[in-house]
Amino acid sequence: MSLPDAVRIREIAPRLTFQDHAVPTDVKIELVRRLVDAGVRAFELSSFVRPDLVPGLADAAEVFARVPRVPGLSLGCCVANLRGLARAVDAGADTAYFLLSADEEFARANTGRSTQDSMRELERMAVYAADRNIVLGTYVIFAWGGPTGPPRTAADLEPLARGLLDIGVDRWILADSSGYAAPPQMCELVTAALAHLPPGNLTVQVHDDRGMGLAALLPLLELGVHDIDTSLAGSGGHPAMPGTQGGGLCTEDAVQLLERSGVGTGIDLPRLIETANWLTGEVGVPGEGFVRHTGPVPSTARPGTPLSFTW
Repeated sequence: MSLPDAVRIREIAPRLTFQDHAVPTDVKIELVRRLVDAGVRAFELSSFVRPDLVPGLADAAEVFARVPRVPGLSLGCCVANLRGLARAVDAGADTAYFLLSADEEFARANTGRSTQDSMRELERMAVYAADRNIVLGTYVIFAWGGPTGPPRTAADLEPLARGLLDIGVDRWILADSSGYAAPPQMCELVTAALAHLPPGNLTVQVHDDRGMGLAALLPLLELGVHDIDTSLAGSGGHPAMPGTQGGGLCTEDAVQLLERSGVGTGIDLPRLIETANWLTGEVGVPGEGFVRHTGPVPSTARPGTPLSFTW
């Protein structure tokens, strides 16, 4: 396989998890502090959205104000309209990504706007962001299909891609929000996106709802994608869709796979596992994943536990 020497893992648990599992602001700050200590440098920190609809993220501005600043830190957020973008600018966000849904039914239910109406709102936001100190991009959520419809293909992406480029938005996060994509589908859609964008402008947010997330990771890197969104302990969900799978690909599992494949992340895996166990154990956030239960693959630097058992 032709893999890069390093990739950037962006941790989205502070937004994806806490929009669904409300915790005090101090817990959010502690999570980010622990992740920074583990070497994470890119975050989706919160969303600037209506607090009556997403009360778990009502403290977005305070979180941005209080997180520890270290060299190389990148703090991003989600926004749903121009008002949210203005709040993100005021909070000092480095990046803001608009929540554009490829699924028309979900778009109307989630924001009250059609996908085309959302594109018009994004166009107004692009004008606003042009002379301000923030990078504006867009999600394409449910890019591979879902939440209830069939899978989507590269052909389905084309009209959205052309429309986004027409309004000058050339930084995208493709999100497999329902976990529909096996490696062939993941690669097909990403290849189509890369016909419109340089690899550095594309992030892929991998989800593991159906157990295919890790399998898709390395083929993505072979295509030249170096920016991946994951969620600690596979945590996360949507507050209006309780009981559904909604977490991102488990960060610590992804880091172990990358580490074992010779791809650097700059993240300390044992510290990451410790933080994942803190999040699920002490904080009580529901989580998924493997390596936090089994421990990382042993090395000479970190020997495994000696074998001890009796029949």
